[in-house]
Amino acid sequence: MPSAGTPKGVMKVFGLAGWSGAGKTTLMCTLIPALTRRGLRVSTLKHAHHAFDIDTPGKDSYEHRQAGAAEVMVASANRWALVHELRGAPELTSEELVERMTPVDLLLIEGFKRDAHDKLEVHRPSLGKPLLCPDDRHIVAVASDVPLSGLTVPRLDLDDVESIATFIIAHCDLTGRAHGAN
Repeated sequence: MPSAGTPKGVMKVFGLAGWSGAGKTTLMCTLIPALTRRGLRVSTLKHAHHAFDIDTPGKDSYEHRQAGAAEVMVASANRWALVHELRGAPELTSEELVERMTPVDLLLIEGFKRDAHDKLEVHRPSLGKPLLCPDDRHIVAVASDVPLSGLTVPRLDLDDVESIATFIIAHCDLTGRAHGAN
């Protein structure tokens, strides 16, 4: 159910982008509680490898999909999940997937680094990979584990999750919905 004051279309969207191994998932898993402690309702959208599966052989829902069901919904008293088989149809864009999400205060997107939504680049120079921000106008800041020179966007300390949360709240204009840290 949407949170009060978050009608469809008003949901703020913010992404984490970076090379594999940079720490996007680790940062995401520390950002979510930092943001929810401040009273925000947060959901996530994660881009996965094309071969991922959330279902396993032997489960009824898996058997339903194997039998040809276009969609399978699994539900319990604790959660529900909808699996939609593309069966050769094109992969949905992040924008199309966001439209299918229940509105919350903030939707964090992990991956989809080439898509046109504001993002924080997670960068570790030790990986030997180039910065994405010079070629992506949607990167509004970089979180790094070491100081960086020559940036045209703010640099945040990758280990200071509270400052990163504060930055995202301010950037997404959620200050009125959030309360102070902890």
